[in-house]
Amino acid sequence: MVAELLPPERVLMGPGPSNVHPHVLRAMSTPLLGHLDPAFLTIMNETMDLLRKVYQTENKLTIAMSGTGSAGMETVFVNLVEPGDKVIVGVNGLFGTRMVDVAERCGATVVQISAPWGEIIEPQKVKEALDSHPDAKLVAVVHAETSTGVRQPLEKISEIVHNTDALLVCDMVTSLGGCPTEIDKLKIDAAYSGTQKCLSAPPGLAPVTMSDRAVEVMNNRKSKVQSWYLDLSMIVSYWGEERSYHHTAPITMAYSLRESLRLIVNEGVENVYARHALYGEALQQGLEAMGLKLLVNKEHRLHQLTSVCIPEGVNDAKVRSRLLEKYDLEIGGGLGELKGKVWRIGLMGYNARQQNVTLMLSALEDILLEEGASIEQGAALSKANEVLKKCVLV
Repeated sequence: MVAELLPPERVLMGPGPSNVHPHVLRAMSTPLLGHLDPAFLTIMNETMDLLRKVYQTENKLTIAMSGTGSAGMETVFVNLVEPGDKVIVGVNGLFGTRMVDVAERCGATVVQISAPWGEIIEPQKVKEALDSHPDAKLVAVVHAETSTGVRQPLEKISEIVHNTDALLVCDMVTSLGGCPTEIDKLKIDAAYSGTQKCLSAPPGLAPVTMSDRAVEVMNNRKSKVQSWYLDLSMIVSYWGEERSYHHTAPITMAYSLRESLRLIVNEGVENVYARHALYGEALQQGLEAMGLKLLVNKEHRLHQLTSVCIPEGVNDAKVRSRLLEKYDLEIGGGLGELKGKVWRIGLMGYNARQQNVTLMLSALEDILLEEGASIEQGAALSKANEVLKKCVLV
């Protein structure tokens, strides 16, 4: 006889997925509808409206693709890029590297702008690349680099890109719902995200938004989109007024996304950003007070994802394993060139709460002391509480 599925309950404070909000879990337990049922079509409309509010855009083409954030990445590239196109990609972490790979698979000639992992892409480098390659079709950067915890400033880059005919594309997988995205204000032409981070829903959908400029480029393609499944020219007919069948939508995931967006809108988008900023700041100052070094300079740090440099002599995997064994607490290890060098701590969505700041700091201190690390005992919580006393959320 096969046993009932009973996975352990964890506090997911890695780079994602984060814990799902209880209201979202409840929404996912509601009965299924058909994917062309009028009631479900209404839910789709509501989801699009809510997604525009959270993305901070009026873009008509703002939908949720079936698949994780990587499906969102592929959606943007396969619909905008044709064989022979030239694209410029900022690479300062793993997910910039992935954009390069996806663009090359679309047949593009890729010009890379590189920066050390943990640093931003400097706007001047974008200008130099565009000056050298005025025929570039688009410029792509990662807004919130999940592999490092860097928040990429977009204002200057947007200004530079839009002095040309190129489109600006942004990876917003870790930023959507955690910090301002300001799609319209920043004139971002295409962006994609995922549901499992600051939206507090399970992985499985990829919110995508495209400006009218991007839609025009897509509509004027000379070749067929290489992916049938991700071809927006067909999918928008299902999400739009025609409601023509393309593929069977993941109904339960749509419920979860609508509920997660409803919670954000009802809390107030700006209040959600403020909550992430407050608890992220408390966590980061607490980590530094403990004596740990953070990878990213304060000016460009994400609040929702923090990369902590592993102290010399401390075993990366053993600390993560002990946190899981002793506290049911998950944090992430480093990726790529940062493997074994950093821990990635997420404070995203439903998890951006004081109890998780307290748990993380106290549990990490305990395990580091077990490992014989030299840290300031008690300093982390003291500093975090000092930060929190200075600000009261509305």
